[in-house]
Amino acid sequence: MSRPPFLTLPPCARAHRLSTSRGEFAVHDARPAAPPRGTVLLVPGFTGSKEDFIALLEPVAAAGYRAVAVDGRGQHETEGPRDEAAYAQAELAQDVLAQAAALGGGVHLLGHSLGGLVSRAAVLADASPFRSLTLMSCGPAAISAPQQERTRRLIAALGAYDMGTVWLEMRRADAESAPAAPVPPELDAFLRERWMATVPEQLMATGRQLTSEPDRTPELAAVPLPKHVLSGAVDYAWPVPWMDAMAKELSAVRTVVQGAEHSPNAERPGPTAEALVRFWELSGRG
Repeated sequence: MSRPPFLTLPPCARAHRLSTSRGEFAVHDARPAAPPRGTVLLVPGFTGSKEDFIALLEPVAAAGYRAVAVDGRGQHETEGPRDEAAYAQAELAQDVLAQAAALGGGVHLLGHSLGGLVSRAAVLADASPFRSLTLMSCGPAAISAPQQERTRRLIAALGAYDMGTVWLEMRRADAESAPAAPVPPELDAFLRERWMATVPEQLMATGRQLTSEPDRTPELAAVPLPKHVLSGAVDYAWPVPWMDAMAKELSAVRTVVQGAEHSPNAERPGPTAEALVRFWELSGRG
């Protein structure tokens, strides 16, 4: 679960709802002072939300790009039905395509973790709205075996218990397996509120995707779009060597952010923003 380093939006950003052909989505929308050089759509991962990108908004806008971070269908402040079928990957990909269209097309697309799989599916369905694709902390297929087992246990718990009970059990298990530094009260309250606001069927459906995703790298390699694979130096969901190999097969720009793990957007936002801007500039299509 990504933990944003802070929760206050920078002065360049505002929270609003993006109207699309597939409904409204809660977004954080950061704009540069001058006309933008391009627009970036930021798609969060499993158990995540738009707040996971909050530390990227100011540096990306300062570099001249409009940055729009979104809560996907059933995530946090975007509503969604209590029906797993609504969260099939193809449905979520169509949401991303609708978001890109609402932003005027010509979008630099970035997907984090699960959001990378969804973004890949959107590009494979229709690459025309996009200028580039960045897969952040996202591998070629299903997550690692230990994380598959962990995710299956979560799916089973979500089918048997209410969200509050599952939250308490997750916190207990995390504390026992890997005691972490204390979380500031404001952030702790936010993480629980986000969890409670997320539709359980969204988590169950997308969790199944994480445990069963096929390798679509050859399909993506055939799409003539600039590609970027960015990760931390360590990753528990997809081992870094898997992402190295995927980047090579995609002929993608490869960035490893030192000092970061699964969420470089939150853990090392400065170097991450620099790498992203450099890629958008080097792509020659920004």
